[in-house]
Amino acid sequence: MNEADLVALGAAVAAAKIASGELTSEDLVKACLARIDALEPQVRAWAFLDREHALDQARTADAARREGRGVGPLHGVPVGLKDIIDTADLPTEHGSAIFKGRRPTRDAACVTALRRAGGLVLGKTVTTELATNTPPPTRNPLNLEHTPGGSSSGSAAAVAAGMVPAAVGTQTGGSVIRPAAYCGITGFKPTFGVVPRTGVLTQSASLDTVGVLGRSVEDVALVADTLQTYDEHDPASMRTSRPRLLTTAVEDFPLPPLLAFVKTSAWGQAEPVTHEAFGELVESLGAQIEEINLDHTTEAGLAAHRTIQDVELAANYGPLLDRAPELMSKGLAERVERGRHVRGVDYCAALALRERSYATVEEVFLNYGVILTPAAPGPAPKHLGTTGNPVFCAFWTYLGTPAVTLPLLEAESMPMGVQLVGPRGDDGRLLRAARWLVRHLQDA
Repeated sequence: MNEADLVALGAAVAAAKIASGELTSEDLVKACLARIDALEPQVRAWAFLDREHALDQARTADAARREGRGVGPLHGVPVGLKDIIDTADLPTEHGSAIFKGRRPTRDAACVTALRRAGGLVLGKTVTTELATNTPPPTRNPLNLEHTPGGSSSGSAAAVAAGMVPAAVGTQTGGSVIRPAAYCGITGFKPTFGVVPRTGVLTQSASLDTVGVLGRSVEDVALVADTLQTYDEHDPASMRTSRPRLLTTAVEDFPLPPLLAFVKTSAWGQAEPVTHEAFGELVESLGAQIEEINLDHTTEAGLAAHRTIQDVELAANYGPLLDRAPELMSKGLAERVERGRHVRGVDYCAALALRERSYATVEEVFLNYGVILTPAAPGPAPKHLGTTGNPVFCAFWTYLGTPAVTLPLLEAESMPMGVQLVGPRGDDGRLLRAARWLVRHLQDA
């Protein structure tokens, strides 16, 4: 296979070819590094790369396969990690001058799980400052004048540019779904608590979620499979059994799923091209979709999400501001101060509202199974001073439901994501519905 073919491989196909001996990990990593050399000066997706270390990992993986040792589901496949996820062999600086030169001594729990499955850490991808909304240097590889979104900016850009088959990011508002949508790839935010966050920068313990960015539903399902595990050090980590996501995702539905189209209270913030594109999509789905109004619930939930994020961000980043105010951006410092002034009763009310809001949405899931909604107000803004608006993602993050975005629409020569949302704990069936929708629209 030539270099262009290699960098076009998704994680699932690459893993299968490496396992069968059709492809070596070393050849794949070399192709990824060559792609990075060609595009990184413009895209700027990577915070840290150690080329020789990446190649050493690949050679070790190839030797293990040749010697007949156990091959994990992600054996030899390179993955990018957002630079707020600790790695013992690479720096983790959280996109902030405050943490310049920081070298963790242990891997994050999700990195341990990734390596156990045979995955290779190619490098650390750029994050916005402390995973907030401060614009990063990264650009959208589909059009360098457009934002890649945030805060998992480098993870999305690296996958979209063919620099790596898959990457890991995090979402507190819309930081996996939105950049994936802007960069024209698949992004998956699992149910809150499915992937442990020990060793991941804490912004908001009530909201932070580790997610995956890849080229297909199969890719994100495979990588998420390797990450999901119980960790006693994360209070949100789920003790329940975890069905294999990829196995469920690739199963066929006995009957086509029925979808609920939910515009949410943010519909007025969506661009006209989004209104038009989703109108055509809903029309094309015909009897498989019905519109459901959840405006009141989503409006209250979005306000509650903002309250929780402001307070917990202030609690976690306030000490950093006090210690090194000159090393924090003005915009983030203002967010910290805003969170410090939220009343305690309002914060408690926002937390208490979550289960009541989920109960309302759960009624929809009982009848429809999956909700379809925009991933963002429109295509990636042509403005590098913003990471875009997370308003179409934040409510689902607040509820802790799984969500996936699919690159199914286009406007102004840029992709637009279609977001699907499922009930808590039903991540596999959500991914199966996503795969059905991709195939259904391709066949149509």
